[in-house]
Amino acid sequence: MKKLNFKLSELIHSEKAIQHNINNMPDINSLDCMLDLIVFCLQPVRDILEKPMIISSGFRNEQLNKIVGGDVNSQHKKGQAVDFTVPGLSVNAVFNIIQSSKIEYDQLINEYNKWIHISFVRGKNRKKIIIKK
Repeated sequence: MKKLNFKLSELIHSEKAIQHNINNMPDINSLDCMLDLIVFCLQPVRDILEKPMIISSGFRNEQLNKIVGGDVNSQHKKGQAVDFTVPGLSVNAVFNIIQSSKIEYDQLINEYNKWIHISFVRGKNRKKIIIKK
């Protein structure tokens, strides 16, 4: 099996959770979704870009999602989404590279040219593209 450049700890770490003393440990279903996200989505992106990705938001439990103002139906709550940037590459460049690749994803969102939101849902990927301005 190919080496993975991601750790689950990267996907659950949250400064807001630490500040508010929130246990952001995912349940087994969310862990399973996060593993799918890493294997089928994040690692292929990393392999194409050949650069590290900085994950700013991964899994968020219900309490943390409310504190950060996340959507009620956020895929972050299920371990299916991350927000990230890539040092040395613009958000727009990364967005375009992923969009033109064969990488499977459910949603690919350029959020205000500040970060990329990408999600993966096994067997239900819509390849939905959104640009928030």
